[in-house]
Amino acid sequence: MQRTARRGAALAGASSFAVLALSAVGLAAPAAADTADGAVLSVLHGVPDTPVDVWVDDELTVDDFQPGDMAGPLDLPAGTYTVVVTAPDAEDTSEPVIGPVDLDLEAGGNYTAVAHLDADGAPTATLFTNDLSATGAGEGRLTVRHTAAAPAVDVLAGGEAVISGLENPDEASLDLPAGTVSAAVAAAGTTDPVLGPTDVEVADGVNTIVYAWGSLEDDTLALATQTIDGLHSAPGGVPAGVSGLAADRAADQDGAPSPLVAGSAGALFVLLAALAFVAGRRRHRAQRVTGDDAERSVRARR
Repeated sequence: MQRTARRGAALAGASSFAVLALSAVGLAAPAAADTADGAVLSVLHGVPDTPVDVWVDDELTVDDFQPGDMAGPLDLPAGTYTVVVTAPDAEDTSEPVIGPVDLDLEAGGNYTAVAHLDADGAPTATLFTNDLSATGAGEGRLTVRHTAAAPAVDVLAGGEAVISGLENPDEASLDLPAGTVSAAVAAAGTTDPVLGPTDVEVADGVNTIVYAWGSLEDDTLALATQTIDGLHSAPGGVPAGVSGLAADRAADQDGAPSPLVAGSAGALFVLLAALAFVAGRRRHRAQRVTGDDAERSVRARR
Protein backbone atom coordinates (compact mmCIF):
# COMPACT_ATOMS: atom_id res chain seq x y z
CA MET A 1 0.00 0.00 0.00
CA GLN A 2 2.78 2.43 0.90
CA ARG A 3 4.62 1.50 -2.29
CA THR A 4 1.52 2.18 -4.40
CA ALA A 5 0.99 5.54 -2.71
CA ARG A 6 4.66 6.44 -3.19
CA ARG A 7 4.52 5.56 -6.88
CA GLY A 8 1.27 7.47 -7.32
CA ALA A 9 2.70 10.56 -5.69
CA ALA A 10 5.80 10.44 -7.86
CA LEU A 11 3.78 10.06 -11.05
CA ALA A 12 1.37 12.81 -10.03
CA GLY A 13 4.26 15.18 -9.38
CA ALA A 14 5.90 14.17 -12.64
CA SER A 15 2.81 14.88 -14.74
CA SER A 16 3.83 18.51 -15.23
CA PHE A 17 6.94 17.23 -16.98
CA ALA A 18 5.03 14.93 -19.36
CA VAL A 19 5.71 16.99 -22.48
CA LEU A 20 9.46 17.02 -21.77
CA ALA A 21 9.50 13.29 -21.12
CA LEU A 22 7.50 12.45 -24.24
CA SER A 23 9.76 14.55 -26.45
CA ALA A 24 12.82 12.84 -24.95
CA VAL A 25 11.42 9.43 -25.89
CA GLY A 26 10.12 10.17 -29.35
CA LEU A 27 12.04 13.12 -30.80
CA ALA A 28 15.58 14.38 -31.23
CA ALA A 29 16.98 16.19 -28.18
CA PRO A 30 20.10 18.36 -27.70
CA ALA A 31 23.43 16.57 -27.41
CA ALA A 32 24.62 19.31 -25.08
CA ALA A 33 22.48 21.07 -22.54
CA ASP A 34 20.82 24.31 -23.59
CA THR A 35 22.02 26.13 -20.47
CA ALA A 36 25.44 26.40 -18.93
CA ASP A 37 24.36 24.52 -15.81
CA GLY A 38 22.78 21.55 -17.63
CA ALA A 39 23.92 18.05 -18.60
CA VAL A 40 22.51 15.32 -20.84
CA LEU A 41 22.01 11.74 -19.65
CA SER A 42 20.95 8.49 -21.34
CA VAL A 43 20.55 5.17 -19.51
CA LEU A 44 21.09 1.65 -20.92
CA HIS A 45 19.94 -1.54 -19.17
CA GLY A 46 22.52 -4.13 -20.18
CA VAL A 47 22.02 -6.89 -17.60
CA PRO A 48 20.44 -9.86 -19.45
CA ASP A 49 17.33 -11.68 -18.25
CA THR A 50 16.93 -9.30 -15.31
CA PRO A 51 14.06 -6.81 -15.22
CA VAL A 52 14.84 -4.27 -12.50
CA ASP A 53 13.45 -1.27 -10.65
CA VAL A 54 15.40 1.97 -10.91
CA TRP A 55 15.55 4.53 -8.10
CA VAL A 56 16.99 8.04 -8.41
CA ASP A 57 17.63 10.01 -5.21
CA ASP A 58 15.42 7.49 -3.36
CA GLU A 59 12.55 8.08 -5.78
CA LEU A 60 11.17 4.97 -7.52
CA THR A 61 11.44 5.89 -11.20
CA VAL A 62 10.29 2.80 -13.10
CA ASP A 63 9.18 -0.78 -12.49
CA ASP A 64 10.46 -3.64 -14.62
CA PHE A 65 13.05 -1.79 -16.71
CA GLN A 66 13.77 -4.40 -19.39
CA PRO A 67 17.19 -5.60 -20.67
CA GLY A 68 18.21 -3.86 -23.87
CA ASP A 69 16.09 -0.76 -23.22
CA MET A 70 17.76 2.64 -23.45
CA ALA A 71 16.18 5.79 -22.08
CA GLY A 72 16.98 9.35 -23.04
CA PRO A 73 18.58 11.66 -23.84
CA LEU A 74 17.24 13.88 -21.06
CA ASP A 75 18.38 17.36 -20.04
CA LEU A 76 19.12 17.56 -16.31
CA PRO A 77 20.69 20.13 -14.03
CA ALA A 78 24.36 19.42 -13.42
CA GLY A 79 25.06 17.78 -10.09
CA THR A 80 25.29 14.41 -8.38
CA TYR A 81 22.44 11.89 -8.71
CA THR A 82 22.35 8.76 -6.60
CA VAL A 83 21.05 5.75 -8.57
CA VAL A 84 20.11 2.39 -7.10
CA VAL A 85 18.98 -0.65 -9.09
CA THR A 86 16.88 -3.21 -7.24
CA ALA A 87 14.97 -6.37 -8.00
CA PRO A 88 11.43 -5.77 -9.29
CA ASP A 89 8.86 -4.85 -6.67
CA ALA A 90 11.45 -3.98 -4.02
CA GLU A 91 9.95 -1.96 -1.18
CA ASP A 92 12.98 0.31 -0.92
CA THR A 93 16.68 0.52 -1.81
CA SER A 94 17.95 -1.46 1.18
CA GLU A 95 18.83 -4.54 -0.94
CA PRO A 96 20.29 -3.19 -4.18
CA VAL A 97 21.28 -5.28 -7.17
CA ILE A 98 23.56 -2.44 -8.25
CA GLY A 99 24.53 0.62 -6.27
CA PRO A 100 24.10 3.00 -4.79
CA VAL A 101 26.06 4.68 -7.59
CA ASP A 102 26.67 8.43 -7.62
CA LEU A 103 26.46 9.90 -11.12
CA ASP A 104 28.42 13.15 -11.25
CA LEU A 105 27.06 15.15 -14.18
CA GLU A 106 29.11 18.21 -15.07
CA ALA A 107 27.65 21.26 -16.77
CA GLY A 108 27.73 20.88 -20.55
CA GLY A 109 28.52 17.15 -20.34
CA ASN A 110 26.84 14.36 -22.31
CA TYR A 111 26.73 10.97 -20.55
CA THR A 112 25.42 7.44 -20.84
CA ALA A 113 25.00 5.37 -17.69
CA VAL A 114 25.05 1.62 -18.31
CA ALA A 115 23.90 -1.08 -15.90
CA HIS A 116 25.76 -4.18 -17.11
CA LEU A 117 27.84 -7.21 -16.19
CA ASP A 118 31.55 -7.00 -15.48
CA ALA A 119 33.98 -9.38 -17.15
CA ASP A 120 33.28 -12.04 -14.49
CA GLY A 121 29.50 -11.75 -14.77
CA ALA A 122 28.75 -9.64 -11.67
CA PRO A 123 26.28 -6.73 -12.02
CA THR A 124 27.89 -3.31 -12.07
CA ALA A 125 27.40 0.16 -13.53
CA THR A 126 29.58 2.45 -15.63
CA LEU A 127 29.15 6.12 -16.50
CA PHE A 128 30.53 6.94 -19.94
CA THR A 129 31.26 10.47 -21.18
CA ASN A 130 30.16 10.80 -24.80
CA ASP A 131 32.68 12.40 -27.16
CA LEU A 132 31.15 15.45 -28.86
CA SER A 133 34.36 16.77 -30.43
CA ALA A 134 34.09 17.73 -34.09
CA THR A 135 34.70 15.20 -36.86
CA GLY A 136 36.19 16.04 -40.24
CA ALA A 137 34.03 16.88 -43.21
CA GLY A 138 32.42 13.74 -44.60
CA GLU A 139 33.36 11.70 -41.52
CA GLY A 140 31.52 10.18 -38.61
CA ARG A 141 32.66 8.59 -35.36
CA LEU A 142 32.28 4.92 -34.41
CA THR A 143 32.58 4.23 -30.68
CA VAL A 144 32.57 0.67 -29.34
CA ARG A 145 31.95 -0.02 -25.64
CA HIS A 146 32.59 -3.42 -24.05
CA THR A 147 29.98 -3.94 -21.34
CA ALA A 148 29.55 -7.71 -21.64
CA ALA A 149 30.58 -10.59 -19.40
CA ALA A 150 33.34 -11.69 -21.74
CA PRO A 151 37.14 -11.56 -22.04
CA ALA A 152 38.94 -8.92 -24.08
CA VAL A 153 37.65 -8.69 -27.65
CA ASP A 154 38.70 -7.47 -31.07
CA VAL A 155 36.34 -5.47 -33.27
CA LEU A 156 36.50 -6.69 -36.85
CA ALA A 157 35.68 -4.80 -40.03
CA GLY A 158 36.03 -6.66 -43.30
CA GLY A 159 37.44 -9.61 -41.36
CA GLU A 160 40.34 -7.59 -39.96
CA ALA A 161 40.80 -6.21 -36.44
CA VAL A 162 40.32 -2.43 -36.35
CA ILE A 163 40.14 -2.33 -32.53
CA SER A 164 42.23 -4.84 -30.58
CA GLY A 165 42.18 -6.09 -27.00
CA LEU A 166 39.16 -4.10 -25.83
CA GLU A 167 38.33 -5.02 -22.21
CA ASN A 168 35.21 -4.55 -20.08
CA PRO A 169 34.33 -1.68 -19.33
CA ASP A 170 36.58 0.15 -21.80
CA GLU A 171 35.74 1.93 -25.03
CA ALA A 172 37.52 2.79 -28.27
CA SER A 173 36.65 5.26 -31.02
CA LEU A 174 37.46 5.65 -34.70
CA ASP A 175 36.73 8.58 -37.02
CA LEU A 176 35.75 7.04 -40.37
CA PRO A 177 34.42 8.16 -43.75
CA ALA A 178 30.63 8.16 -43.71
CA GLY A 179 29.20 4.85 -44.91
CA THR A 180 28.15 1.41 -43.77
CA VAL A 181 30.59 -0.76 -41.84
CA SER A 182 30.13 -4.52 -41.46
CA ALA A 183 31.34 -5.02 -37.92
CA ALA A 184 31.78 -8.12 -35.77
CA VAL A 185 33.15 -8.89 -32.32
CA ALA A 186 35.61 -11.74 -31.76
CA ALA A 187 37.72 -12.96 -28.87
CA ALA A 188 41.00 -11.02 -28.81
CA GLY A 189 43.49 -12.43 -31.28
CA THR A 190 40.90 -14.42 -33.25
CA THR A 191 38.69 -13.76 -36.28
CA ASP A 192 35.76 -16.06 -35.42
CA PRO A 193 32.88 -13.71 -34.47
CA VAL A 194 31.06 -14.23 -31.19
CA LEU A 195 28.72 -11.37 -32.08
CA GLY A 196 27.74 -10.22 -35.55
CA PRO A 197 28.66 -9.39 -38.20
CA THR A 198 26.11 -6.62 -38.39
CA ASP A 199 25.91 -3.54 -40.59
CA VAL A 200 26.57 -0.30 -38.71
CA GLU A 201 25.88 3.02 -40.38
CA VAL A 202 28.54 5.66 -39.76
CA ALA A 203 26.80 8.92 -40.63
CA ASP A 204 28.40 12.25 -41.41
CA GLY A 205 28.83 14.26 -38.22
CA VAL A 206 27.36 11.55 -35.99
CA ASN A 207 28.90 9.62 -33.11
CA THR A 208 27.49 6.09 -33.46
CA ILE A 209 28.03 4.22 -30.18
CA VAL A 210 27.77 0.43 -30.18
CA TYR A 211 27.47 -1.47 -26.90
CA ALA A 212 28.29 -5.17 -26.60
CA TRP A 213 26.32 -6.39 -23.58
CA GLY A 214 25.12 -9.66 -22.09
CA SER A 215 27.07 -12.81 -21.27
CA LEU A 216 29.26 -14.95 -23.51
CA GLU A 217 28.98 -17.99 -21.24
CA ASP A 218 25.19 -17.76 -21.04
CA ASP A 219 24.81 -17.09 -24.78
CA THR A 220 23.02 -13.78 -24.21
CA LEU A 221 25.38 -11.44 -26.07
CA ALA A 222 23.60 -8.60 -27.84
CA LEU A 223 24.22 -5.17 -29.32
CA ALA A 224 22.64 -1.82 -28.53
CA THR A 225 23.25 1.33 -30.55
CA GLN A 226 23.11 4.99 -29.58
CA THR A 227 23.61 7.91 -31.97
CA ILE A 228 24.57 11.50 -31.17
CA ASP A 229 24.24 13.97 -34.04
CA GLY A 230 25.63 17.44 -34.66
CA LEU A 231 29.38 16.89 -34.42
CA HIS A 232 29.88 19.29 -37.35
CA SER A 233 27.65 22.12 -36.15
CA ALA A 234 25.12 22.72 -33.38
CA PRO A 235 25.08 19.40 -31.49
CA GLY A 236 21.91 17.35 -31.52
CA GLY A 237 21.04 13.87 -30.29
CA VAL A 238 18.96 11.05 -31.63
CA PRO A 239 17.25 8.74 -29.15
CA ALA A 240 19.10 5.47 -28.81
CA GLY A 241 17.74 2.16 -30.05
CA VAL A 242 18.67 -1.47 -30.36
CA SER A 243 20.31 -3.21 -33.28
CA GLY A 244 21.81 -6.52 -34.33
CA LEU A 245 20.83 -9.43 -32.08
CA ALA A 246 18.79 -7.17 -29.84
CA ALA A 247 16.78 -5.89 -32.78
CA ASP A 248 15.99 -9.44 -33.85
CA ARG A 249 14.22 -9.93 -30.53
CA ALA A 250 12.52 -6.54 -30.58
CA ALA A 251 10.70 -6.62 -33.94
CA ASP A 252 8.38 -9.03 -35.65
CA GLN A 253 8.87 -10.46 -39.14
CA ASP A 254 7.04 -7.56 -40.76
CA GLY A 255 9.37 -5.05 -39.11
CA ALA A 256 6.64 -3.66 -36.86
CA PRO A 257 7.44 -3.05 -33.19
CA SER A 258 6.71 -6.04 -31.02
CA PRO A 259 4.59 -5.81 -27.84
CA LEU A 260 7.88 -5.71 -25.89
CA VAL A 261 8.86 -2.48 -27.63
CA ALA A 262 5.39 -0.98 -27.19
CA GLY A 263 5.40 -1.83 -23.49
CA SER A 264 8.92 -0.59 -22.89
CA ALA A 265 8.06 2.79 -24.42
CA GLY A 266 5.67 3.38 -21.54
CA ALA A 267 8.34 2.34 -19.04
CA LEU A 268 10.83 4.77 -20.59
CA PHE A 269 8.22 7.52 -20.40
CA VAL A 270 7.83 6.91 -16.67
CA LEU A 271 11.60 6.80 -16.15
CA LEU A 272 12.18 10.09 -17.95
CA ALA A 273 9.22 11.76 -16.24
CA ALA A 274 10.46 10.67 -12.83
CA LEU A 275 13.98 11.91 -13.54
CA ALA A 276 12.49 15.24 -14.58
CA PHE A 277 10.39 15.21 -11.39
CA VAL A 278 13.52 14.72 -9.25
CA ALA A 279 15.27 17.53 -11.11
CA GLY A 280 12.23 19.79 -10.70
CA ARG A 281 12.12 19.16 -6.95
CA ARG A 282 15.79 20.17 -6.75
CA ARG A 283 15.07 23.40 -8.60
CA HIS A 284 12.08 24.12 -6.37
CA ARG A 285 14.12 23.56 -3.21
CA ALA A 286 16.88 25.84 -4.50
CA GLN A 287 14.38 28.57 -5.38
CA ARG A 288 12.71 28.25 -1.96
CA VAL A 289 16.04 28.58 -0.16
CA THR A 290 16.95 31.61 -2.25
CA GLY A 291 13.57 33.20 -1.51
CA ASP A 292 13.93 32.55 2.21
CA ASP A 293 17.38 34.12 2.21
CA ALA A 294 16.04 37.20 0.44
CA GLU A 295 13.19 37.56 2.93
CA ARG A 296 15.59 37.28 5.87
CA SER A 297 17.77 39.93 4.28
CA VAL A 298 14.84 42.35 3.93
CA ARG A 299 13.85 41.79 7.56
CA ALA A 300 17.42 42.43 8.67
CA ARG A 301 17.50 45.76 6.85
CA ARG A 302 14.28 46.77 8.56
